[in-house]
Amino acid sequence: MSGGFSQDWEPIVIRKKAPTSAAKKDEKVVNAARRAGAEIESIKKSNAGSNKAASSSTSLNTRKLDEETEIVAHERVPSELKKAIMQGRMDKKLTQSQLAQLINEKPQIIQEYESGKAIPNQQIIGKLERALGVKLRGKK
Repeated sequence: MSGGFSQDWEPIVIRKKAPTSAAKKDEKVVNAARRAGAEIESIKKSNAGSNKAASSSTSLNTRKLDEETEIVAHERVPSELKKAIMQGRMDKKLTQSQLAQLINEKPQIIQEYESGKAIPNQQIIGKLERALGVKLRGKK
């Protein structure tokens, strides 16, 4: 298998672009001022290095959020749904993990639904209805 294969072991060095003369001049001025004991103030630009232009819509959105006084919370599982899921699971003599396996979800999802901490998802509720043979959606 000795062919004409050889490796080039010469190192390749990749460097950043050399600083421009204006940047060097600014750096020299700042260093000279530091040596002289002058107070130097540096300013951080908030959009430096980003692709976004500063837009007024961002400030409008943050102002709206600041002025918002209403407490917003996600909808949680109603107690009737919690009880219906628990009752259907008990009737089928299934554990939470067995039911989760039947509907291809994590056991934690069933636990959250039965404790009322979950945010209702119609797909999961549909899977639960089919697996348990119980109607969970409809009249409230």
